[in-house]
Amino acid sequence: MYRLGWFSTGRDEAARLLLKTVHDRIREGFIPAEIVYVFLSRRPGESRESDLFLDLCRELGLKVVHLSAREFEPELRKKDRKTWRTFYHRRVLELLPEEVDLVVLAGYMWVVSEEACEALPMLNLHPALPGGPKGTWQEVIWQLISARAAETGVMMHRVTPVLDEGPAVTFCRFPIRGGSWDPLWKECERKLLSRGLSALRREEGEAEPLFRRIREEGVRRELPLIVYTLKAFAEGEIRWDSPGLPLDLSERIERHLATGAWR
Repeated sequence: MYRLGWFSTGRDEAARLLLKTVHDRIREGFIPAEIVYVFLSRRPGESRESDLFLDLCRELGLKVVHLSAREFEPELRKKDRKTWRTFYHRRVLELLPEEVDLVVLAGYMWVVSEEACEALPMLNLHPALPGGPKGTWQEVIWQLISARAAETGVMMHRVTPVLDEGPAVTFCRFPIRGGSWDPLWKECERKLLSRGLSALRREEGEAEPLFRRIREEGVRRELPLIVYTLKAFAEGEIRWDSPGLPLDLSERIERHLATGAWR
């Protein structure tokens, strides 16, 4: 059985949905794997959202390891973030109960230390195509708009010490031009010509209709990409060293979005 570890900060409903969806697909046999442990970077009682995440883990019967990042040597974190990161994740590695084949970072809000990257085969989600924009999802979308991009996507990549620079292992793509996209681009272009990108970001931000639509379409594909990526690993379709990576999962994901079925 393919063995998974799961890292989260448990900060919102999305973190719970990710875990429950993957757990349900495992229980149904769609992903031939098991979640060996969940690591939570908050302690019980630290926040309402992470307590709800812990409640879900108990409900699903999952083993949880926790260590509050916010409360771990806070003075060192303020003074030397890189050293703090090393010490924190060294302690995390000591707490983890068993070795696993793959660790999923799912709503984990801390940059992982170089030592942990070397010790654990970790996978993370990034809301862009391989070779596409870097940064937060907000920064990615503004870069797409600035570049007048024709398409975008979502990828899963190996976690390395350099943020968002690890090699992609899977991805999906989708167009952001044509059909119902064109009126959004036309209106956005009008605002860009009259006000400029900086003013548009400042005055409308995430409420800008084209920005919002790009975000919505990306989010729709994130969870299916995680599920199909884990299935591909667990069934041996891909390995870390497989030739021809990254694997394009666009067709499978679009079929899922059209039918609602996992197959």
